[in-house]
Amino acid sequence: MTESAASVRGAMARQLPPTAPSDDSPKGDPWHAFGYIVSGVAFYGIAGWALDRWIGTTFLVAIGILVGAGFGIYMTYARFNKASAHEDKHRGD
Repeated sequence: MTESAASVRGAMARQLPPTAPSDDSPKGDPWHAFGYIVSGVAFYGIAGWALDRWIGTTFLVAIGILVGAGFGIYMTYARFNKASAHEDKHRGD
């Protein structure tokens, strides 16, 4: 046996066993995401509607709905991003 074949066999013998497959399932409850978006739309939509009635305009309800949807999406991202970072930190320890 040649020296290179022996070194390859030695390296193959030192290989670590395969790691467990990574868990690619979603992190967090999808109902939280739904709740954030719906509550943001509802809260800011109602606030926009109330301002429309008070000021006498007709466009603030649409702006409130869009702002509420944006805040809901941001809150969903912030929550799931924090949960993902928290799990990665514990996985690395």
